[in-house]
Amino acid sequence: MKGKPVLRVFILLCGVLFGASGVQAADPAALVNRLGMPFVWVPAGEFMMGSDESPDALAADFPQYERSRFLKLDDEAPVHRVRITHPFYLGKTEVTVGQFRRFIEASGYVAESDRDGTGAYGYNPDYDPATTERGDAFEGRNPKYSWRNPGFPQTDEHPVVNITYADALALAAWLSKTEGVRYRLPTEAEWEYACRAGSRSRFASGDAPESLARLANVFDADAAVNWRKWQAFALKSHDGYPFTAPVASFAPNAFGLYDMHGNAWEWVADWHADDYYANSPLEDPQGPASGTVRVRRGGSWHTWPFYARAGFRNWNTPETRYTLLGMRLLRELGEP
Repeated sequence: MKGKPVLRVFILLCGVLFGASGVQAADPAALVNRLGMPFVWVPAGEFMMGSDESPDALAADFPQYERSRFLKLDDEAPVHRVRITHPFYLGKTEVTVGQFRRFIEASGYVAESDRDGTGAYGYNPDYDPATTERGDAFEGRNPKYSWRNPGFPQTDEHPVVNITYADALALAAWLSKTEGVRYRLPTEAEWEYACRAGSRSRFASGDAPESLARLANVFDADAAVNWRKWQAFALKSHDGYPFTAPVASFAPNAFGLYDMHGNAWEWVADWHADDYYANSPLEDPQGPASGTVRVRRGGSWHTWPFYARAGFRNWNTPETRYTLLGMRLLRELGEP
């Protein structure tokens, strides 16, 4: 795969950085909201969305994967041009535990895992893999697990996980009402545009799986210690984080966004449909009008590199609360 930048995105980004676009650039560190969330200004532009790599090309760089995994990616195609017509602010990092806690304390909102009494999922090294089809150490739902406790240590600087789609919408709605500016989840197109940041490679770091080591907390040698049967799928590198890492622990992409690959899967706004790309509009696609599952993007600390590609699409039912799943918010320019 060639990693050529998309020309229009490159030109717009250069204009923002050097003041030649006619739009006043904002210091990415200057916009911080009342919950302490920093935001990065993302310019309008065009890009090619999706992936149409052949099974042979994928097998060459991911030889440890069964070939059947490369035959189930129809929803990544066709590659199609998308135009993002408005600039926006996107969370510089994923929403953190501390930021979500401040929202809970200020708003009185009760997270869905607490409200419905069923809890969430959590990591338990003593969980017997023989009793679950997943064959791993995640158990749930269980009331002892929630956004406060995913079964592994987290500080206020780690990405919040075990968040449902409704929880993400509630945070966005409260911020919108409180600050008088519209917050929301990014669309799938906005998310991929921001993740690629002008690139056309598998990852913002390039095509090589090992290139992820410098900018992503994905399944690596440190995480594989807890899942030895999957060691063949781990990066060879050691990043020191067997679970989530504090946000912004790795290098940012060209837009100044951190953890767009790895750390926590991120809810986006769209319903999922396998054939949506074949019918997607050119400008600001919003996803299908209805569906049963919502899209999540980016991969997590437990994700094999192949599934952290910029074009990979995954999904969950909206009520899902899982140890790998968090969020990142978009802040619109202008009035709500």
